Amino acid sequence: MARWLIKSEPFKYSWDQLVKDKQTFWDGVRNYAARNNLRSMKKGDELFFYHSNEGLEIVGIVKVVKEAYQDPTTNETAWVVVDIKPVRKLKRPVTLAQLKADKRL
Repeated sequence: MARWLIKSEPFKYSWDQLVKDKQTFWDGVRNYAARNNLRSMKKGDELFFYHSNEGLEIVGIVKVVKEAYQDPTTNETAWVVVDIKPVRKLKRPVTLAQLKADKRL
């Protein structure tokens, strides 16, 4: 099982919204390297859910429940999505400063 990091600005799509929705497709990726990572994700892989721009911290863990398929928000065939669902909220978020301070990361 691989582990990945996904990010979202909380005002666009937050951890709390994901919990409320129970499952979603992860869309809006328009970077080829990130797209390739989405294509590499397998069902059951865990992802760290990171709040960017506001909070700057990993707030929860999600799981891939459906592997990459055509992004339904665009007709461009270059872009894909994966379906995710929340696993658990972290008791204490892990900040960007903490991540940068850990040489293993």
